[in-house]
Amino acid sequence: MTVPGISNSTAGTLYVVATPIGNLDDMSARALKVLSEVALIAAEDTRHSIRLLQHFGINTPLAACHEHNERDEGSRFLTRLQAGDNVALISDAGTPLISDPGYHLVRQARAAGIAVVPVPGACALIAALSAAGLPSDRFIFEGFLPAKTAGRRARLELLKEEPRTLIFYEAPHRILECLQDLEAIFGAERPALLARELTKTFETLKGLPLAQLREFVEADSNQQRGECVVLVAGWTAPESDEAVSGEVMRILDLLLAEMPLKRAAALAAEITGVRKNVLYQVALEKQKGE
Repeated sequence: MTVPGISNSTAGTLYVVATPIGNLDDMSARALKVLSEVALIAAEDTRHSIRLLQHFGINTPLAACHEHNERDEGSRFLTRLQAGDNVALISDAGTPLISDPGYHLVRQARAAGIAVVPVPGACALIAALSAAGLPSDRFIFEGFLPAKTAGRRARLELLKEEPRTLIFYEAPHRILECLQDLEAIFGAERPALLARELTKTFETLKGLPLAQLREFVEADSNQQRGECVVLVAGWTAPESDEAVSGEVMRILDLLLAEMPLKRAAALAAEITGVRKNVLYQVALEKQKGE
């Protein structure tokens, strides 16, 4: 049986196949067909993936494609693809390339003119966002934060005034420290949600202000286990003169150096989206104080 969409051209096709993040019932029928029909499966961890394939009765050969060998082994997979073999790329769980290996192989394949076809399915960040009750029209995925406290806090400082919903992955042994730093940088009242062990037996979806969420995790060691996704509401400027962020103030200062106050406030409003009258008052107070 031929899988719909498999290329009949001289070169093969690279399929980027999503696999379940926990619940095996989330494996799509299309993914099963592709994994059964391709000549080779490039897997992040063959020892992990063999159990998945055995569960579904799939006997396709596996080869390792992880972060330590991806650049070197990419040519091996390209050789197979260029010879006409179809290859599937999978990660340990979820959608490949989303905080998982695969980018270099996909880039190499596309550069070589190989067709790359996504086979969509489970993805932890999208699953968490869909159930979080936080704004989902605009969001930013930051992956894993730095492991060290100093690096983590420095990254969070850069995101402190990000207006889009923020999404992070975090390791269970760092989840409490991560929440402590989020509270310290973003404030105790910023809405947030912990999505833990998604689709698994002990799934948790807990939405609280950051201080309360940190207390919840601190009080229950079970919440410090398993795969974690943390979502944080974006920054909202208060309705006052203090609404002007450091970046907006920098833009306003640059414009004030080049043009009259009224024009600078109007142009800064167009650039930043902050109300013109707020910027005008801030600029006026600034000039009075100089």
